[in-house]
Order: sequence, then C-alpha cells, then structure tokens
Amino acid sequence: MNAFIHAFSPSGDGPSIAIKDSIDIAGYPTTAASRALASAPPAAEHADVVKHVLAAGWNIAGKANMHELAFGMTGINDYTGTAVNPQNPTRIPGGSSSGSASAVGLGLADAALGTDTGGSIRGPAACCGVIGLKPTFGRVSRRGVVPNESTLDCVGPFARKMRVLTDVMAAIAPDFDVTSARKPPVGYSIGLVSVKAAVEVRAAISYAAAKADLSSCMLELESLAAAFDAALTLINAETWHAFGYLMQTGQLGADVATRLRAASETTTAQLEEAERVRRLFTASVDHALSAVDILLLPTLPALPITIQAARNGTSVLAMSSLIRPFNLSGHPALSLPVPVAGSSLKTGLQIVGRKGADEQVCAVAAHIEAALAS
Repeated sequence: MNAFIHAFSPSGDGPSIAIKDSIDIAGYPTTAASRALASAPPAAEHADVVKHVLAAGWNIAGKANMHELAFGMTGINDYTGTAVNPQNPTRIPGGSSSGSASAVGLGLADAALGTDTGGSIRGPAACCGVIGLKPTFGRVSRRGVVPNESTLDCVGPFARKMRVLTDVMAAIAPDFDVTSARKPPVGYSIGLVSVKAAVEVRAAISYAAAKADLSSCMLELESLAAAFDAALTLINAETWHAFGYLMQTGQLGADVATRLRAASETTTAQLEEAERVRRLFTASVDHALSAVDILLLPTLPALPITIQAARNGTSVLAMSSLIRPFNLSGHPALSLPVPVAGSSLKTGLQIVGRKGADEQVCAVAAHIEAALAS
C-alpha cells in the first residue's frame, strides 16, 4: 500500500509506531523518499524521538513513506510510490508525511511520527481522516531529523484516537503533562477564526464547535495571508540550503526539482520581509489568544483533490493556506477529523493554542472527539 518504505517485524508486545523517513533509525538510511539519497549511509544512531518511543515501549512498524524531501503537499511520489489515502484511494494522501498518516488510517500502525514544516502533519491528517499534532516549535527534539536546521519544522504524532496521541506526546516530549492533556476543558473560551473555505468545510467546523458546547466567539486573524506567503519564502530558502546540492544528481522528481529551482532564487529582501511578517503574525496570534484560550478553524480550505487532478496540474498550494502560517508563528496546532454532511470524507478541524500549551490543545481536541462520538 506504499505507506512504508521499510516495514519492520514487531519486536515486542507494545503498541506500534511508524517513523517518517526523514527521521533517523539506526542501521537504516534516511533517504527522505528520494532517489537522490538512495545511497545514503545507514544512520549511526536513533534520532532522539526514536530513542524516546523505544524507551516508552513502542515497537517500530517501519519507516514511513513521504513526499520527496518533505517538499510537497500532495504526497505523490513516483520513486517510492504514493501512499494510499484510507478515506478514498483516488484522493491525494497529502504531504509531506503521507506514509505516516496513511499507515495510521489503514491500521498498519497504532501511531506514527511525522514532521511539519508547512503543514506536513496536519495536511495529511486531514486528508486521511486521522489526528495529527504539530507541537509548539522547539518543544520536541529534532536531533537526528533532516533537514538538520530549520526555523519552521516540528516532529509530531499521528493517531486515530486522542488518548493514543497523548501517549506518544508523553514519550517524545518528556515535560508533556498527560493529566492536563486529558482533563475536561472547563471554562475554556474558543475563538472561531473567520477564513475562506468551502461551504461544506465551514459547516463541518461550525457543527463540531456546536457539539463541543464551549463558549465561543468569531474573530479575525490579522496578517494570515501574509503569513502564508512569508512561511513559503522561508521554507523555500531553508529547503534550498539543505538540499540544493542534490540538483546536480539529476535524480530528483520533476516536481521537487522545479520547486528547488524556484527556491534558489529567494532574495535577501524577501527573507527580511518574511521575518518582518513573522513578528507581526506571531504578535497577532498571541493577541488573539490573550482574549480566548483556543482558536478553531479548518485545517484545509477544501476536501483533498484526486491524484489524477494533481497529476493534471491542479494547484495544491492553497491546501496549506490555513496551516502553514502557524509554522511561521510556532504555535501548537492539531488537526482533528470531523464529519462533513453529505460526504463519506471527513475534513480537519484545526485547534491552535498558546505557545507551550500543547496540553490545552489536546484537552480541547479530546473533548470535541468525545462530543462528536456521543
């Protein structure tokens, strides 16, 4: 089903977890699902997060497939194969952590680790109908994760249930307070962010918020569109810095090669503007979260397109319009699957909290999960 690049045999009785192929597992090459890195040497040691999950009793199910070099939103990969979307195999699984979301959605693993630089956990989670969390930037160790340097990237978990997701967070973030993450969010106030999204997606978000019966108000987030552009500028520059040398191999997929070529032209002026917007948008989110405890908005503005439409050239850039900005600001953000009226697909409800308040985000997600199941 192309969810895994390497599938492992269970080594114990504990729960299983898939590890994205941008995260080191000792004895296996970290290829980032790229032909250009196929001859990379085996990793000498586990990434910190792998050490943590193993110490907590998790069994590695395999190295999860991904969009090549973590530089794409569709999850389509003509070298390693495209991971199956568990909700509908004709639709894109989302990227870049496509294999992680697919493995969890298909029941091939109890949980998975992915990385999120521009929505790469939350996007696939929304496409595949599972839960995905981008922790507060810097809260989870990136040691042993490629690229080595990033001002945007976070390692985070996927799961089908919130209780499992918080178990993973407790393993990979030693200071994560599971008790707080599972405590009913009594007295929390919710801000429903006004955004552009498909009618059915906005209706699904409103339905989920109403079912949760939490005090809420509508609000606007200043600089949201500008934050999307700024985050795109930074990911382009940082990905070119990390992987631009691979262009000379001639072995990159066409889509990644095209994006890298464009990324190489990022200017100093564009980077300075992106940093200015980062400051403005971070302040905007902090200001909104001084009035409410949690922000709710769609993860994706529309349901995932088909693989064929993506191959035919339909742009997916707008897929990350509502998730990429929170990589720029560094706030924790979680995607929770919610039903869409008249559709067999679920969409993602994005839950955003204050920096360091990942537990609050998880508590609200667990509350909404329970409300939707009742």
